[in-house]
Amino acid sequence: MKASAFLIIPLLLSAASCGDSSAGHDAENATQNSPQAAQAMHDEEIIRLVYDPAYNVPDNFYIDDRANSPGSFTIHHVLDESNSFELCTDDYQSALDIEAADNASRAVSGTFVSAVETDRYFEVVRELAYTDGVGNITDPTSPGYSRVFRCSSIRRDGVDRHLLNGYAGVINSRPIDARAIREFTEYLWQFRFFATGRRVVLTSVGESTATSLEHVLALAFRTSQGQDQCDLIEIAEWRFSVARSSGEVSKTFRDLRSFEAKLEAGTPVICQ
Repeated sequence: MKASAFLIIPLLLSAASCGDSSAGHDAENATQNSPQAAQAMHDEEIIRLVYDPAYNVPDNFYIDDRANSPGSFTIHHVLDESNSFELCTDDYQSALDIEAADNASRAVSGTFVSAVETDRYFEVVRELAYTDGVGNITDPTSPGYSRVFRCSSIRRDGVDRHLLNGYAGVINSRPIDARAIREFTEYLWQFRFFATGRRVVLTSVGESTATSLEHVLALAFRTSQGQDQCDLIEIAEWRFSVARSSGEVSKTFRDLRSFEAKLEAGTPVICQ
């Protein structure tokens, strides 16, 4: 079925705007936006964000270029035969050939419309056609955007996309700086589906060591536990670390704590 733009990039339009913040701005907000600050955040503030339908990510979060595309669409990263990791190439024609082979194998194939390229990926735009009763009944077609990464920017071979921990790929673009790991982390977040029905980023902040740069997403997940039951609120962090010398990225997911909450007459409250 067709996916709404807000299933691919949930509520990002109302939550943040595109663009990079300056290093000075990042430093200025480092204390209040640090993972430690998120861990210490009052539960009342967390549930205010979790239950706010207009909130999904903090200010200055990196927003995918397609977030402003109108209507219903899908974004698809072209995968290898194991359906585990995304493919890459630096050749325009190779990217078209890879995507064409992938398109031919899909349950819903599309008609070629155009192709574009960015510093990060090649993207093929296709008009997808759906059978009666599938997708939006009043609009039987919708655009599909299929991407092949540029190897010179991001290499994701061997990355098991289903795992929250371990090898996450290589950043080949230079310089490897705080902006590079931040955009890598926040881009991947937009295309990661967790099992829970509701997710928000509480904070998104960079850290550094002598040998690596890190970016940490402090996360909150809301899971329904049944009618007339309190929701489970889980707090976690997802840490991405890139080696300064090689650009290799590793990821670590860690559960921090949990509690219960609910909406009472439209107001979020902590369950006792």
